[in-house]
Formats: sequence, C-alpha cells, structure tokens
Amino acid sequence: MFASFDPVILARIQFAFTVAFHFIFPAFSIGLASYLAVLNGLYLKTRNEKYLRLFKFWIKIFAIAFAMGVVSGITMSYQFGTNWSVFSDIAGPVIGPLMAYEVLTAFFLEAGFLGIMLFGRERVGDRLHMVACLAVAFGTALSATWILSVNSWMHTPAGYTVNEAGQFIPTNWLEVIFNPSFPFRLAHTLTAAYLTTAFIVGGVGAWHLLKGRGDNPGVRTMFSMAMWMAAIVAPLQIVLGDMHGLNTLEHQPAKVMAMEGHYESHPDGAPLYLFGIPDDEEQELKYAVGIPKLSSLILKHDPNAPLAGLDTIPDEEQPPVGIVFWSFRIMVGLGFAMLGVGLFSLWARYRKTLYTNKWLHRAALVMSPAGLVAVIAGWITTEVGRQPYTVYGALRTVDSVSPLDAPAVGASLLAFIIVYFFVFGAGVFYILRLMKHAPEEGEKGLRKSGEPPIRTAGITPADQLRPDTFLKPAE
Repeated sequence: MFASFDPVILARIQFAFTVAFHFIFPAFSIGLASYLAVLNGLYLKTRNEKYLRLFKFWIKIFAIAFAMGVVSGITMSYQFGTNWSVFSDIAGPVIGPLMAYEVLTAFFLEAGFLGIMLFGRERVGDRLHMVACLAVAFGTALSATWILSVNSWMHTPAGYTVNEAGQFIPTNWLEVIFNPSFPFRLAHTLTAAYLTTAFIVGGVGAWHLLKGRGDNPGVRTMFSMAMWMAAIVAPLQIVLGDMHGLNTLEHQPAKVMAMEGHYESHPDGAPLYLFGIPDDEEQELKYAVGIPKLSSLILKHDPNAPLAGLDTIPDEEQPPVGIVFWSFRIMVGLGFAMLGVGLFSLWARYRKTLYTNKWLHRAALVMSPAGLVAVIAGWITTEVGRQPYTVYGALRTVDSVSPLDAPAVGASLLAFIIVYFFVFGAGVFYILRLMKHAPEEGEKGLRKSGEPPIRTAGITPADQLRPDTFLKPAE
C-alpha cells in the first residue's frame, strides 16, 4: 500500500501528526494551570465562592487535558528512536541531556504536586494546596522552557563542536540552552499558550451567556477574566511575534523569504504580499496581491531597504514555500482576529454591555478554538520553514531518518491516526461535555475514592475488606 511512497516524507508526516496532536494539549494546560492558580489565590484572598466554583469547574478539565498531553508526549518521543535514529545518534549528546533536565525538573515538579492540587484541598490545608497550584503552574512553564530550548537549538545551533564520529558535542551549555532564537521563541510560545487558554475560557463563558445564564456569577467572572486577557495579551503577542520574526530574518533568512513569498530580491523596497499562489517550480508568486514597500518597512523599518529573495538561495536549500506562506498567514490572521475580539470586549465593557452584547458573545464563541489553530499554524511555519534541515545548516532531514522502508512507516502512521482519533477523540468529547454545564453553586471538583486499596497478593486483613467481600457462613 505504501511501497511507492518516500519513507522520509512518511516519517515527517508521522512526526508532524503526533506533534500537532500533542501540542494542543500543553498549549491549553500551560495557560489553564496558571489560570487555576489565579482562581485559587483569589478565593483564598476574598473567600468569594465564585472563584472556588470556577476552580472546581476547570480543575476537572485540566486533569483530562494534562493526562492526554502526557500520553501523547510519550508516544511522540518514541519516534526519535524508531523513525529518527540517525538524528538521535548525531544530536543526542546535545538534546538528550536537555530532554532529561525537562523530566528531572519540570515533569517531576508537576507530577509531585499534581495530586495535591487535584485532591488535596481538604487534606493538606489552604497554604500547601496553594503551593501545589503554583508548583504545577510553574512546572508546566518550566517544561515548555526546556523543550523550547531543544527546539530552538535545532533552529539556531550554538555552543557545540563535531567529534570524529560526526556527533554534535556540547562545548558551552549556556550557549546551547540560551541559543540565539530561544528567548524570542519562549516568549512567543508561552504567550500563545496563555492566549489560547483565554479564548477557550472566554468561548465557554460566551456559550453559557448565549444560553441565558448571565446571572451566574461564575459564568460572568470567567468571561470577564478571559476578555481582559485577550485585550492585554493579544497586542503583546503581536509585538513578540514581530521581534521573533526579526530574529528569524537574522538567523534563518530563507524561512522569512518563504513566509513573505519573496521569490525575487527587491533592491528598492519589498512589498508585503497579502495573498498569492506560490509556485516553487516557476519560482513565482502568482496572482500576488500586495502593499508596496510594506515588507521592508516591517522587517527593516525602512520602506526603501533592500530585501533579498529566494533567487539568492540554491533550490535544494529552499523550504516548501506554499506551506510556509499559507500557514504564516493563518497564524497572523488569527492573531489580528483575536486582537479584534479583545478590542471589541473593551468597547463593550466601556458601554457596560459585556454580559449582554450577543455579537461579542458570538464572536468569542467562534474564536474559542482560534488559539489552538494559531499555535499549530505557527508550529508548521517554524518547522517546515527550517527544511531541508533538522539541525539548521548542520544536519539535513534526509540524513536524519532511520533506515526504514516506506510500508513500515506508513503502517505505523495509519495505526497512529486510527488510535489517536478514537482515544483522544473520546477525551476531547468528554471535555466538551464538561464545558457544556455551567459552574453551579456547590460545584464538585475531583474527588478521590473513599474506598481502601484492595490487596491482590498476600493476606488481606479483614478490616480492610469491603463489606460485600466478606464470606457468609454456611447455613
């Protein structure tokens, strides 16, 4: 069935599928962990029941999203050994320790305090429970920090040398970790996670407001907090994205050329193309619609500044322009749409119609998955724009793949697609069911079963047996 396919393309598709599926859960849980910490802190400070009600409402959703993120992340990591063993061998001395640091610091921190956060409010007291909430929130951000350090190093490798076996060997760990693109990528990604969560929370609040639940204090509070985040973080994200783009222009100019659709160099100022159909074979952006000199103004802060095009890059060094060009526009378009919703909410708040403006509620509901789509589009822009390299300028993708035949990779890809859609589809369906019900008075959070553990080996004391397991005497 897959014999005629390119195994490298299949391996890339498989990794892209599993990463994209995985990415949506951390993008949500990173922001949601911080939101839960804020809600818990507000409750402890004010003792207002609406914050506790919201905490119990969202903690159930967080637990499911966190679990699916962990499971999908483990599955994804196995592919380094199955499909990308050459990359693992060559880049392992650099990326291996960083991945281990993520487990030993961030993941252990999250796992150590997660149980207290989920079940410990009635058992450990308010202070320790608050510490657990903060630890989990910090742990999710720290986990993203290590992973983004690895990913950034693959885009802007630094602090390494190559040994006799052809492996990348670290020479300066500070340069490896804090490589040139890391600060910009970290700020842009974490902000995207918080914005993603804000729009999901706002979308849920908007759903309940449209259902006539505007008198519910939990619904009003979650919608108001989400709209504040949208109004504040969306413009910040656009600024951070611009800074990240300027950094990319410095270190990965071919990626920016593909993002902008600049097949030709522009010595007197480059236009900003809004739309067009990239044609890699003809090296032309067909049916282009653009604004003269605006790209030079954005990238060089001078409308007449020259910008090089892909005609200065050999064909074999160019990324697939069509994918990068359109994924970038999806990301940017959604970013400005989120900014529009944030500004709309400020206007409604000024007019005192935040909870009654149906058009705002409809816009927030429609835009609720926008953050998830934007982070996936941004990831595609970043990773496809790095091609034809896995480690930019140092290790090509075709030289990184395991020596596998196409049918083997294709069969595992098909299995991933089927299993993921069934298993994670069920998880997403359950999350949506939880979101469907508004947070009510007496909202029940996660509860640990009161049943004692049942021993499966050895002698079980009678007082630990459940009543229905006692043997009845013979009559």
